[in-house]
Amino acid sequence: MMSLQEMSDRLEIQDLFARYSFAIDERDWDALDRVFTPDARIDYSETGGARGSFPAIKAWLPIALERFAMFQHMVATTRLDLTGDTATSRTILFNPMVHRDAAGAEQVFFIGLWYRDRLVRTGEGWRIAERYEEKAYSHNVPQMDPAPDLKGAA
Repeated sequence: MMSLQEMSDRLEIQDLFARYSFAIDERDWDALDRVFTPDARIDYSETGGARGSFPAIKAWLPIALERFAMFQHMVATTRLDLTGDTATSRTILFNPMVHRDAAGAEQVFFIGLWYRDRLVRTGEGWRIAERYEEKAYSHNVPQMDPAPDLKGAA
């Protein structure tokens, strides 16, 4: 049986993942400050993205996602292991995206993946301290230039 604290922690972490999704989908990069710890490590490299510190990734995201007209980050089932003020999780993500090429033509594609996270409880609530994006599958991915590297975000 779950304690009230565990139920509260699980709901707060579920809300954290929703805040991440809305921040990305609404291109509200500053909202990510309330999702990640300042020293978080993020690795999107398995799906063609960058790997680095939270500040570097935060600066890189608007540049890397500029070529996409629209996207949705739909988080689903989470396996969560709580241990006091820390937790690890593996969460399913279904990510449809609309790529816009240089001529303005759009193509819908989607990616399925898992977020593997290490979470910590802070004075401001739960935050992601480490995020690794593990690719499961993709469909209808268009030909496109690789995502810019972190140097392009500096």
